[in-house]
Amino acid sequence: MQLLQHYFPHLSERQLSQFAALGALYREWNQKINVISRRDIDNLYLHHVLHSLALARCNAFAPGSRVLDLGTGGGFPGIPLAILYPDSKFTLIDGTGKKIRVAQEVCSAIGLDNCQPLHRRGEDERGRYHYVVSRAVMPLPQLVALVRKNVLTSPPAPSALAPGILCLKGGDLSQELQPYQGRVQCQPISQWFAEEWFLDKYAIYLPL
Repeated sequence: MQLLQHYFPHLSERQLSQFAALGALYREWNQKINVISRRDIDNLYLHHVLHSLALARCNAFAPGSRVLDLGTGGGFPGIPLAILYPDSKFTLIDGTGKKIRVAQEVCSAIGLDNCQPLHRRGEDERGRYHYVVSRAVMPLPQLVALVRKNVLTSPPAPSALAPGILCLKGGDLSQELQPYQGRVQCQPISQWFAEEWFLDKYAIYLPL
């Protein structure tokens, strides 16, 4: 929690309370349904919550934004982003029902009413959204092919980022991003967060 308050010092009391509740909730649910590596649960706030919030540095979601989290697993990056942006609507989908159950229970427990986790595959999603977010669920070309049908043509506000994909990835991305040279933005997360764990991790934005 100290990390979150350091990088996001203007969180409201409600947001602080919601973020603070995540630790115990995910620890409890992870004992029943393994959505986070057992070895990684102690790093929940660094490796999962703060990592998810790197997309907030890439794009401050305008009020009224409709966001699809594809392959959310137990709720990342969608749940942390939904806490940070209560005036935007987040739909979280995953093809594994037990993982979505965890996301549903977490949202219910913290009163996160702008976030709807659904057991659904990307191929079956028909909703339209300003942005699609994800954490390394598939190579970017496959992601583009899958979600192009879901991306709206106009931004949520005149000054907002153009609709498209915002995703979190790591390692050497040169080959994966090559087809989108001139359009794609690849920003190192280490420019925003100083922890060593972020050194080889990136926030990707591709307008569609």
